[in-house]
Amino acid sequence: MAAPPAMSIPPPVDLVLGASACCLACVFTNPLEVVKTRLQLQGELRSRGSYPRHYRGVLQAALAVGQADGLRGLQKGLTAGLLYQGLMNGVRFFLYSHAEDVGLTEQPGGTVAAGAVAGALGAFVASPAYLVKTQLQAQASAAIAVGHQHNHEWFQDDSWLVALAGGMISSVAVAIAMTPFDVVSTRLYNQPVNEMGRGQLYRGFLDCFLKISRKEGVLALYKGITAAYIRLGPHTILSLLFWDELRKLAHYYQHHGT
Repeated sequence: MAAPPAMSIPPPVDLVLGASACCLACVFTNPLEVVKTRLQLQGELRSRGSYPRHYRGVLQAALAVGQADGLRGLQKGLTAGLLYQGLMNGVRFFLYSHAEDVGLTEQPGGTVAAGAVAGALGAFVASPAYLVKTQLQAQASAAIAVGHQHNHEWFQDDSWLVALAGGMISSVAVAIAMTPFDVVSTRLYNQPVNEMGRGQLYRGFLDCFLKISRKEGVLALYKGITAAYIRLGPHTILSLLFWDELRKLAHYYQHHGT
């Protein structure tokens, strides 16, 4: 039986898909990352038995964090973690996909070389976010604190950066979910019509969707996704930013007058 053809995806699309997939995974695995960080910092530069052991295993550590800091404590550093995953894996998937496009992975040792370079550059770009993530995950109530406590916030609750980060992350998911609908809408609106005003290429949404998938392949439904994200990202970020700042302004004048 012949092997299925290799999946060919444009590097910019791989960047978006890879970053999105790893960010989604991070939401579920970040609590384990918090526990791992606490266990690794416990007893730093102290001999065994000379320090209190707040954490005695994965399950007990998770329960201790939850009891002392609440369920939100298990998601400490999540924003920085999402930024780290998005940067690191976006770069990794983009570079490896590009290496496949130019034929590097077909050369002897090319797969290993491409993977090593992509991984190293991804880690380099995302290293600052990893630093912040680690420091935030180490923060804990005094009763269960281990390691140095930097006691800083990634974002203040009323900071416009909260809207900025939220817009950057949410725009990735929106672009992936909405681009197929956007492509179909663009084709429907742009098609030629007959004297009755009916489309000559597509009978409706479902017909357009099926024709694109059959004639051009499923990936054709993601044509323009990079441009869509480049537009959607700033649009979402600015919308959330302006909305947040305008609400603060309205609240100020509501309570302080003109």
